[in-house]
Amino acid sequence: MEIPSLTSDPLFILAIGILVVVGGIIGFRLHAFLALLVGAFVVALLTPDASIVAYITGKGGSLADAQKLINQDVGLRIASEFGSTCGKIGILIAMASIIGKTMLESGAAEKIVRSTLKLTGESRAPLTFLGSSFFIGIPVFFDTVFYLMVPLAKAMAMRIKKNYLLLILCTAAGAAMANSLVPPTPGPLFLIAEMDIPIGMMMVGGFLVGSITIVAGYFYAAWANKKWPVPLRDSMEASLEEIKKLSEKDGKDLPPIGLALLPILIPILLITFNALVETFSDGTQTGFSAIVGDTLGFLGEKNLALALGALSSLLILVVQKSSNKEGLKKSVQTALMSGGVIILITAAGGAFGGMLQQTAISTRIAELTSGYQMALIPLAFLITAIVRTAQGSATVAMITASGILSGMATSMSLEYHQLYIGLAIACGSKLIPWMNDSGFWIVCKMSNLTEQEALKTFSPLLTIMGIVGLIVILIAANIFPLI
Repeated sequence: MEIPSLTSDPLFILAIGILVVVGGIIGFRLHAFLALLVGAFVVALLTPDASIVAYITGKGGSLADAQKLINQDVGLRIASEFGSTCGKIGILIAMASIIGKTMLESGAAEKIVRSTLKLTGESRAPLTFLGSSFFIGIPVFFDTVFYLMVPLAKAMAMRIKKNYLLLILCTAAGAAMANSLVPPTPGPLFLIAEMDIPIGMMMVGGFLVGSITIVAGYFYAAWANKKWPVPLRDSMEASLEEIKKLSEKDGKDLPPIGLALLPILIPILLITFNALVETFSDGTQTGFSAIVGDTLGFLGEKNLALALGALSSLLILVVQKSSNKEGLKKSVQTALMSGGVIILITAAGGAFGGMLQQTAISTRIAELTSGYQMALIPLAFLITAIVRTAQGSATVAMITASGILSGMATSMSLEYHQLYIGLAIACGSKLIPWMNDSGFWIVCKMSNLTEQEALKTFSPLLTIMGIVGLIVILIAANIFPLI
């Protein structure tokens, strides 16, 4: 019996998937892990073979590859996407959980917070988090920045006794915009290759647009913090009692600032140097420069860099609590238990997003928008935003939109440089993070926000910044066409 066209439409399947996941979590109070897995199974079962063929061939695969995926059991397809997401974030979350727990227990986070407050004052602490996460987010992935800043946000909120949500949203705002706008992160690097944009121009343009959007994000975050204040909550890896004790500790019992910064600086510097080598090296280096490049490439791989950061945080805890070896073991166990739950939920979100991608939702959206006779900049933004919202991955959305528009952008006689189309795609990839996005779950679970709180605060934050970015790009393209 032939499946009716409505039920095989990726948009219909998407709607069903949204209903299952959101309804399961909010309506039936299901654990997020279970709701996402159920949603993934429903989407996979509704996806027809023709959609899988369109998905695989759209990625450049063969019909044989498509048939191989079709022949796989639904459970294996979901497990494959689950494992793929887990492979990307599993070690990172585990190491980040250890860093967060041990930085809090050793007093390293408290030391950094006290030093920051001396420099900036209490009133400017959120702005410091905003700017720091934006600069760190240029070479370092969003999730890594967020992992490293969360323990500082918790310690800072305990010390100033307010603004926890503001600190979390400022961290998310800065890291998210840098990640999509400024090379050498993967999304912008793909854009400059596809759209023929000079890397230096993308760096400068992305930095300027990002600087304006995070200011808009700050104002929204400040408003949301007043309207829906979120208290600092007990969690498995960081109880309020432990954080409070550390906030009251004598300064001489805390590690020196140089030591306290190591768990953050080690991964950031290693990843940054590796990114610079990969971006600007032409592969012809020999001798000492080649050895340095290879060493940085080895140490700067994000999983190893985070592991080295975790090792340094453990050594600091050993120095601070040298007489309590049992306490050290308990700290690591607690951190890994907490990280394990986050890994499960995030990987399930990746599986759900992966099943949505296999419906060929990106191809369907490309077909719907192919005949639109509208300006390329808002079209680029709209396509990217729809794809991002539909399937969850900002990088996939950027790749899809640039694939659709690169031919027009490079062959048409534009009145402005194609840089602006690339920037519009980057800003469109911020709309709208929800439960099919692994980043949504990372923010939600690492910061102890409920799903409803994240949907009310984090999702609108990125959406507002993306829209502000579009407005800035449209104005700039008219005033500074760069041609």
